[in-house]
Amino acid sequence: MPYAIPDLPTGEWRESELEVEKSRFITWVCRAPEPPAFEALLAAARQAHPGASHHCSAFIAGPPGEQQAIGFSDDGEPGGTAGRPMYQVLDGSGLGQIGCVVIRYFGGTKLGTGGLARAYSQAVAQALEHLPTRDFTPRTPLRLKLDFAGEAEARAWLASQDVPVEHADYGADGVILTVGWPQHAAKDFEPLEARLKGRLKTLD
Repeated sequence: MPYAIPDLPTGEWRESELEVEKSRFITWVCRAPEPPAFEALLAAARQAHPGASHHCSAFIAGPPGEQQAIGFSDDGEPGGTAGRPMYQVLDGSGLGQIGCVVIRYFGGTKLGTGGLARAYSQAVAQALEHLPTRDFTPRTPLRLKLDFAGEAEARAWLASQDVPVEHADYGADGVILTVGWPQHAAKDFEPLEARLKGRLKTLD
């Protein structure tokens, strides 16, 4: 099913800042379709803020509810006071493909375990408030073989179904269109087959 993701180009992030008892919590949020995108964000945060006390983090590199490509780190804060609360905010947001780093500069006042968990949670929640998002549809590549005469008709029908043509391979006897079919949709090509009068073959 479609789900919301950060509307950010690869390699870019949004930043927000929160101050609690003179400690600064700077939050960076990015789109993380895969773990390496989050790891790049964390590396950039460490490079930009080498003097920070902590670089705590959390990510969900997949759809909401993803159980495999996830992670979180306290980065030296007391166990369970940073990474997990950050992850819980991400998990509860309904967003997918998202990663965040909270950069902390210690202000001299200890917050205690409860205070730390609240601060890190609040820092992430604040960052998500104005984060631009867009809908993402998971897709599976499918190949359709048809003759040259039916290509324009096929492309028009696919466009009307919001199915992108990702590649076209032309041969002597016709064309093979590779399309991004929505994973949540049934593979029903009967309307297109009727338009092409049977001159359509699915290869996947």
